[in-house]
Parts: sequence; C-alpha cells; structure tokens
Amino acid sequence: MSRMLPILDDAAVLALLGEVDVPAALRDMFAGLHAGAAVQPPQSLTLFPNDAGDFITYAGVLAGEGTFGVKVSPYIVAQPRPVITAWTLLMSTETGEPLMLCDARRLTTERTAATTALAVDLIADASARDLTIVGTGDVAEAHLRRVLPLRDWRSIRVTSEAVAAKTASALSRFTGLDPRVAIVSGVEAAARDADVILLCTSSAGPVLDPRTLTRPAVITSISTNAPRAHEIPPEVLASLDVYCDYRATAPLSAGEMVIAQHGLGWSPEAIVGDLPELVAGAAGPRDPTRHAFFRSIGLGLEDIALATVIYRAATRQAQEAQA
Repeated sequence: MSRMLPILDDAAVLALLGEVDVPAALRDMFAGLHAGAAVQPPQSLTLFPNDAGDFITYAGVLAGEGTFGVKVSPYIVAQPRPVITAWTLLMSTETGEPLMLCDARRLTTERTAATTALAVDLIADASARDLTIVGTGDVAEAHLRRVLPLRDWRSIRVTSEAVAAKTASALSRFTGLDPRVAIVSGVEAAARDADVILLCTSSAGPVLDPRTLTRPAVITSISTNAPRAHEIPPEVLASLDVYCDYRATAPLSAGEMVIAQHGLGWSPEAIVGDLPELVAGAAGPRDPTRHAFFRSIGLGLEDIALATVIYRAATRQAQEAQA
C-alpha cells in the first residue's frame, strides 16, 4: 500500500504559519536565487475554453533545501464574483516523491505581503515615516502586519476605491492593529504625501497615478492574475526607478511592463534591481529624486520556500506527538 500524502487545508496551514519565520524563509530563498542555488522558471498561463477563466502555474527548485514543486492558481469566471483558489505540491529533490499538498491561499497572501515588506525594507529610506495602503482586503491587512515593524511610522493611512462602502466593523481589522491607522476616503488624497505606498488591490487597471504625488515615494504593486492587470498607468514606467521580485520573469507577466515595452519608451533593461540583487547588496542605487516602483508578480520559489518550512513544522509536530 502506498503511503498517504499529507494534505493540509487552510486551517492547518494557518495554525502552522505561527510556527515559522516567513521573512527569514523568503530572504534566504532570494539569497539562494542570487547564488545559483535555486531555479525560477517563468510562470505559465493556461486559458480555459470559451473565456471561462485561466490558471497560472508557478514552479521552482530550492536545491539548497532539497525541495521543488509547483503552485497552481486558477481564476474561474463565475457570478457574482470569480473563483480563485491555489494549491501547492511540494516534492523532494532526493527521492522525486511528493512530500505535501497544501491549500496555498493563506501562503499566497503571506508570502505576497512578506515579499513586499522585504522590498520596502531594502528600498525605502530609513527616514520613511508616512505609509499608505490601498486596499481593504486580506492581502492589504497582511501587508500592514508585515510592514508595521519596519519603520517608525508617523502616519498610516488605509484606503480603497470601495472604502466608503465598508463598515466600521470590517475596517477594524486595520484600526485594531495599530492606533496610528486612519481610514481615509479617496486614493489620491491618502497617497499624496506618503513616503511608502502599498497597492494591494485586485484591480485590472490603474488605481494610482504617481504623477499626482507631491514627493518621491516607494510604490509597491501586486495586482491580480487578470490579463495584463496593472495598478499604475503603464506610460509612467519610464519615469520611475523600477524594481521587481525577479528581473528574469517579471517583465514577461507584469501587465504594466508588458504594455510599456510596446511603444511607451520602457525596456526591462531599465530595471534598477530585483530582490535577489537587493538581498545580496548588488542592486543599483535608487535616485532619491524619482519615485521607486516595486512590482511583484509572485514566484513559484516563494511558494516553495514557505511550503518547505510549513512541511518541516508539520513533520516536527507529528514527531513530537508520537514521542
């Protein structure tokens, strides 16, 4: 009889996340990618027939950790809203056998926020004091949790295009995290004087125009997996210092980058640095007179790195329970 493959649902993953150091796992992963101890192929988009949706496949190899795997994230057209799920399969580079299958929704949220936080810590000035978060969902909340300890924030503004429709109870997940958090109506007003602006929406089109800002800021973007989705206007990309999670893959998938490469005066060669280079201290310097734009598309290696530490935490718990 074949052995049972551990399958972790969302509740199990959530419980184990408190047992692992997410930022450290990602920093080590990006360092390994820079050192050649990891492999990150481009993500793969597969369309469903009849415009019924798509799924993105994120793969990666962490040779230094002895693991590889793939996350599959579908976007299924449905009413009243699309269905979006994600599952990660972790495998061993030593035996070639599967180690774990886990619900990756929570991992996706946490690794996305932790990746953004790592970029903010490495790109933003140490003197950054004013923070704006655009988004009021789970991903935005995770971003706030991850960036809170990075700087001595003077102001923390949270907004979204739908913030006026949110109840005080729904927004308490943000105001309850820190007394400095203020809910602001209007994205432009909330972002105008910020040092760091985190775009955490599922919008397929621009939610912020950097040209409306009053001073140079670090702007981060995650967007969604809708075709060519972007949270800033593609035409402004040439005026920004551009960073990304991985320069070999981001320009192939990030909506504003794909669009800006076609007649808008921007080339991937203009990318100042990616996270492997930033972690290794090998990225180019930021121009303090320009906005810095960090774009994350999500890497298979981020999912594999977190799945690896989750798997080890689950294994440890199982062994302790049997002892």
